[in-house]
Amino acid sequence: MKEKDLKLVVKEKYGKIASQSSLLNPSSCCGTSGCCDDLEFSMIGDEYALVPGHNPDADLGLGCGLPTEYASINQGDSVLDLGSGAGNDCFVARSIVGENGKVTGLDFTDEMIQKAKLNLAKTKFTNIEFVLGDIENMPFLENTFDVVISNCVLNLVPDKVKAFSEIYRVLKPGGHFCISDVVLSGKLLEAVRQAAEMYAGCVAGASQKPDYLKLIQKTGFSQIKIHKEKLISVPDNILLKYISTEELNDLKSKGTGIFSITVSAAKL
Repeated sequence: MKEKDLKLVVKEKYGKIASQSSLLNPSSCCGTSGCCDDLEFSMIGDEYALVPGHNPDADLGLGCGLPTEYASINQGDSVLDLGSGAGNDCFVARSIVGENGKVTGLDFTDEMIQKAKLNLAKTKFTNIEFVLGDIENMPFLENTFDVVISNCVLNLVPDKVKAFSEIYRVLKPGGHFCISDVVLSGKLLEAVRQAAEMYAGCVAGASQKPDYLKLIQKTGFSQIKIHKEKLISVPDNILLKYISTEELNDLKSKGTGIFSITVSAAKL
C-alpha cells in the first residue's frame, strides 16, 4: 500500500469506530469479543476506571497504555494529545493541568473530532479544544506545547520521521513527550504486515523496537526512557487468517512478538 492509501484505510476504519457507542460495548463490532468482523482484535490498554479525569463517554478502548501516568504533566502546562480520538486522554490531562493549563487534541478523522466535541460540550471545561489535522503536518506554531502525549497512534502514521520531527517542532525547548505505542520484536511475515485490517488494528504499522528508539534519537530527542513494556498476545485464530499453522508455530519458536511500550523523551 502507498502512504496515501494507508491513511485512507485508517481514516475510514476509525471513522466507523467513532460512529459506534463504544468499543467496550459487547454488541459493537469491536466489542469484548476481540475482533471486528473477525479480522481485527482490539488492544485495549491499561484500565482507566480509577484514573482522575477519566470520561467513560470518551473511552473507546483504543489505547495500548496510559501515557499520562508517566508524562510528568504539571499544573498550568499546555498539553497536546496526538490522535486524540473521542478525547479520553485529553480529559485525563485536563484533570492534571487544572484551570490554568490547556489541552489540545489533534485527530485527522472528522467523526472522531465531532464525537470529542460532543463529549466536551457535556462538561464546563473551557481549556480543552479539539483540532482537525494531520500528525505529519501539524497546524501549530513551533515551540507551542510543554508536553505531547499519544496513545497507540504513532504506529499508524506512515511517515514516522515526519511525525517525530513535528513533535520536536511544536514542543517548547525543555518540553517532552510521553507516548504509548506498539512495537515489534522480530520480523512479522509480510502476509500479516500487508493486511490492511491488521494495519488499522495497530499491528502491521508498528516498527521494530530498536528502530523506533533510534528514530526518536535521530530526530533530536534526548533522555529517552521506556517506562513500561508488555507483551500483546494476538489470538491464534486471528493470525491463522493470514498465515499457516506451520508458519504460526515457526513464529512462536523464534520469539517474535508484539509489545506495547510507553516511552518518553525530551527536547533540550
